[in-house]
Amino acid sequence: MRDIEKLLEIARRKSVIDQTSSWYSGSETYLTELKHEIDEVIEEIPRNRACYLEDELGDVLWDYLNILLALERESGIDMGSVISRACRKYEERISGIENGQLWKDIKAQQKQALAEELSRS
Repeated sequence: MRDIEKLLEIARRKSVIDQTSSWYSGSETYLTELKHEIDEVIEEIPRNRACYLEDELGDVLWDYLNILLALERESGIDMGSVISRACRKYEERISGIENGQLWKDIKAQQKQALAEELSRS
């Protein structure tokens, strides 16, 4: 996990630089690049070149972290909340499946909980 923290710190440093660059257009910059990187991952999978695939997957991770950082500034989301929500969401889903629940039922319950959270805010 230390490497993830290190990569995030590097992304934070680059984020400062990006904001002063003429090509920068906020989260859209990284969302566009993420689509491109996912295509490169898809192209690389059948080639069976692990080092290239790992490199492309690293690019996907890099762009995702940059999206989160940009959206923190633009939309006020909190990266910690995003990670906490993902942990909670998938823990509920996997635990539910392990206990005999259906994926679609768990998803429906989670969507209902999100709607209720939104209505309270």
